[in-house]
Amino acid sequence: MSGNFRLLKEDSQTSARLGLLTTRRGVVETPVFMPVATAGSVKAVPPEVVAGLSARVILANTYHLWLRPGPEVIRRAGGLHRFMNWPRTILTDSGGFQVFSLAPLREILEEGVRFRSHLDGAELFLTPEESLAIQEALGSDIRMVLDVCIPYPCPRQETQRLTDLTHAWAERSLSWWKRQDPQGALLFGIVQGGMFEDLRRASARTLVSLSFDGYAVGGLSVGEPKELLFRMLEVSVAELPADCPRYLMGVGTPEDILEAVARGVDMFDCVLPTRNARRGTVFTSQGSFHIRNAAYKEDFRPLDPACSCYTCRHYSRAYLRHLFQAGELLVYYLLTVHNLAFYLRFLREIRKALREGRFSAFRQEFYAQKEERACGM
Repeated sequence: MSGNFRLLKEDSQTSARLGLLTTRRGVVETPVFMPVATAGSVKAVPPEVVAGLSARVILANTYHLWLRPGPEVIRRAGGLHRFMNWPRTILTDSGGFQVFSLAPLREILEEGVRFRSHLDGAELFLTPEESLAIQEALGSDIRMVLDVCIPYPCPRQETQRLTDLTHAWAERSLSWWKRQDPQGALLFGIVQGGMFEDLRRASARTLVSLSFDGYAVGGLSVGEPKELLFRMLEVSVAELPADCPRYLMGVGTPEDILEAVARGVDMFDCVLPTRNARRGTVFTSQGSFHIRNAAYKEDFRPLDPACSCYTCRHYSRAYLRHLFQAGELLVYYLLTVHNLAFYLRFLREIRKALREGRFSAFRQEFYAQKEERACGM
């Protein structure tokens, strides 16, 4: 639909690529990690701190913002950027995954999905058009079409039916979009197809024929084995155009991201760095660990000697363990800052390796270090 993506460089041994995604809020170098701001907030961390960690894009949740405080409240506030004081790019999901995962008593119909709010049980009905209307009220820069998130396992016949419904909703979304004035916002389609290679390929081809600004791969990391996840990702990406951004939804350990980059993915989001921080798990260059472990009671080193984030510059493992054990709220801020810094630095390192033509070596070194840690070396 628009020339919003420019491919800068490709790795010679894998499908990894360096690119530039242009939104109405600026240019974003890819591959990029997008911190999750579910309800208009990256949990425990102010937006200006997230920006200071070099985040260029965040993801906000259409479903949650629809239910509370409501899209009209945010529209009257001047849009989500002003409401939450975030000046950079915002991507909003369609709300589909939350409807299917959180809402009880849901019913999937041709017109849309009927369900009950997880907050108060009120009956609601979400259509592809309504999802985009909510995102328009939020004023996000990248918007997702409503799709049907297919569970795992799912029989082939049902997978085909739900994938066809995703395609029908994508067509309706595009028709609604073309009647509006999006003022520079981007619209992404979402590939489904469950765990069937031919359905995945057909889904990607169908969406490409509709011509979106970018393409997401959905319905992965829903309980399937890793090998199957990456196989479905490969067959999906193989059908997507090289001159459009590719977004893998909700997948996110560092290993997952690295492998998805190697398969040609440009954009990522995941709650792992923030959710794990609130549970006391931290990511470091030496692997992850839980801060409440008794071994850190008198450990006065930073979380990660290789990290220069605010937390690592000022606080020790012993102090952070004390805060966590005492239930002090400050620990959620400090651990979240560190985990976000780790993820954003990891993506910077991947981009640097791609820029310098050494991504494959970077990938090999990552796994060599992981094996050394596992062997206790």
